[in-house]
Amino acid sequence: MIQTFPTDKFRTIDTPFYYYDCDLLRETLHVIEEEASKHKGYIVHYAVKANANKKVLNLISQTGMGADCVSGGEIQRCLECGFPSEKIVYAGVGKADWEINLGLDNDIFCFNVESEEELEIINKLAQKRGKIASVCLRINPEVGAHTHANITTGLAENKFGIALRYVPSIISAALEITHINLIGLHFHIGSQIMEMQDFQALCARINDIQDDLEKRGVKVENINVGGGLGIDYNDPEGHPIPDFQSYFNTFAKHLKLRKEQKVHFELGRSVVGQMGSLITRTLYVKQGKSRQFAIVDAGMSDLLRPALYQAHHRIVNLSNTDDLQSYDVVGPICESSDVFAKEVSLPTVHRGDLLAIRSAGAYGESMASQYNCRKLPTGYMSDEL
Repeated sequence: MIQTFPTDKFRTIDTPFYYYDCDLLRETLHVIEEEASKHKGYIVHYAVKANANKKVLNLISQTGMGADCVSGGEIQRCLECGFPSEKIVYAGVGKADWEINLGLDNDIFCFNVESEEELEIINKLAQKRGKIASVCLRINPEVGAHTHANITTGLAENKFGIALRYVPSIISAALEITHINLIGLHFHIGSQIMEMQDFQALCARINDIQDDLEKRGVKVENINVGGGLGIDYNDPEGHPIPDFQSYFNTFAKHLKLRKEQKVHFELGRSVVGQMGSLITRTLYVKQGKSRQFAIVDAGMSDLLRPALYQAHHRIVNLSNTDDLQSYDVVGPICESSDVFAKEVSLPTVHRGDLLAIRSAGAYGESMASQYNCRKLPTGYMSDEL
C-alpha cells in the first residue's frame, strides 16, 4: 500500500513530530495474525520498546496480541493500554525489585530470567507475596546475526542470557526452587535481521538444546524465539510490510517442536517500523566549501538511530518536486554526529520545506530525549488528523 501524507495539515502543526499511519499499522497487524494463525501454537507478543506511544499501544492491544516488556514502566503502560496481564512477558538483563513485584502483583504470563541470581531474587520476592512466578530461562545460543554490532544479542560476549555451559545447573535449580514454575526457554539473537538463515541457525541450536535437556528428563511447554525481523529502510514504499510468511514458515520448517509445545514471538520493529515518519521543517539551507546542508528542526534527540547505529532512513521532501540536488540533512543539536543523511538527493530544498524521515516508527519516539533542553516530539495518529 502507498502511504500518503496530509501535507496541508502538517503545515499547521509544530515540528518536529511523528506521524503514524494507522491504516498501514492495521494492515501489518492483520498480516501478522493471518500468517501466525496458519501454525498451531504460535503466539505473538509486541515488543513494546520499539514504540510505546499510548495510542499505538491501544491499537495493537485491540488485536489481542500479547506484550513483551523490558521495564516496569512498560508493564504499567501496557496494563493501562488494555494488554491483559496474562499475555505480558517481562524480559531484561537488569530487573529491579519493584519491577519484579509489579509483575508478580499483576500475575503476568512469565519472567524471562537471565541469571541464577535473578532466579533466586524472583523466588524470594514471590515467596514474600505467596506467589508462584512463572519463568522462562533466557539462553544465550551463541548464534550470530547479520546486523549491526550494537543490536546483536546472541553472542557469547553479549551481556544477555545464560551461557550454554550453565544451562543444566540453572535448570536444575529452577526445578527445585519452591516459588518458581519453569515453563519454557527464551532466545533472542538480535534485531533488524533480514536473512532467514540466521533464524535457521537459531532453530538448529534450539533443537540441540532441547535434545540434550530431554536426555536429562527435562521438558518445557514454551519456546520463545524472540523477535528480530527487520524492515526495508531503503524502499519503504516497495516493502511496507515485512515478509511475515517467510519468517513464520522458517520456524515451522526448522524448529522441532515437541507435542503441545507453544512458540512465542516478540516482534517489534517489524510491527511498527514502516508506519511511522518523523516530520521536520527546514530551518536553513547552508552552502559549505564542497557540500550543501539542509538544516532541519529535528535532531538526534528526536531520532537517535542515525547517530547511534549509523542507520539509514529514506528522506522525502514533502513540499517540493523541483530538480534534484545533493544535501547533507542535519539537525540543530550541538554534536557533529547530529546528521540524518549525507549526500542525499532531494528536490531543491528551501527554508520552510517539510521533510519526512521515513521508516521511523520503531526506536524513534521511544528513544527520544530532552538533550539540549529540547521538547520531546509528539506522536500523531493519521486517524486524528
